[in-house]
Amino acid sequence: MEEQHLESSDFLKDIVIGMSDGLTVPFALAAGLSGAVTQTSIITTAGIAEIVAGSIAMGLGGYLAGQTEVEHYESELKREFEEVERVPEREKEEVREVFADYGLDLATQNIIVEALAKDKKKWVDFMMKFELGLEKPDINRARNSALTIGVSYIVGGCIPLLPYFFVENSLDGLKLSAMITLLALFIFGYFKSKVTGQNPVGGALKVMTIGTAAAAAAFFVAKLF
Repeated sequence: MEEQHLESSDFLKDIVIGMSDGLTVPFALAAGLSGAVTQTSIITTAGIAEIVAGSIAMGLGGYLAGQTEVEHYESELKREFEEVERVPEREKEEVREVFADYGLDLATQNIIVEALAKDKKKWVDFMMKFELGLEKPDINRARNSALTIGVSYIVGGCIPLLPYFFVENSLDGLKLSAMITLLALFIFGYFKSKVTGQNPVGGALKVMTIGTAAAAAAFFVAKLF
């Protein structure tokens, strides 16, 4: 049950990363271009290019982060196996310190330590979790993270760009895009906050405000120059 919980948390985290950037960045780009050009074809072309590039970049970032997590765990695992072979008494003392923090007396600590030391794999697993605070990562974490973040970015990015395909004037497209995207940001922020145990309405307004600020800044900068 614990592993399923962790995988679910990772999955939700990747969706949040991809969707939040997917909604915000293309929205800001489209708003900025709407302040500079009138043809929606330019905006849709640039928007599609950005979504493709952004999803690849975000997915690659997720892949590298997941791969780094696996490599870090494997490196620490190897080091722990070497230490239980080379300096077992020091490692036993570290186990005692863990149980001492839980209030166990020395006699009980020694019984547990000697029992645990009989199985080196379980001993090392204990040290990884309780000394280093590391859980064994899913070997498919990097691949799954890349796909989830990339797809979430594409889904999020299509929302602000969609209205520009149905109108000819960029400002008309911006008005529709703003309404749809702000609604999507509010809904996204609401459920993200609900899942993470925060105030749903407050979280939704915060996410919507950030998206609005980014789009407004891009629009007025484009108008200025």
